[in-house]
Amino acid sequence: MRTEKDRKLARRRRRKRKLRYLRQRLAQTTDPAERERLIEKIRRVSPAAPVPEE
Repeated sequence: MRTEKDRKLARRRRRKRKLRYLRQRLAQTTDPAERERLIEKIRRVSPAAPVPEE
């Protein structure tokens, strides 16, 4: 049985993994519309996370 601590840890790891994935896609894309969509997703996943603006 999973405890609350385990669930919190899993949520945090999932969020970090998703942020890494989205930042990687953001670095590879050049399409402005796609960049905006990715930035919105990053902000939705973690509002306090810094978003690289180029």
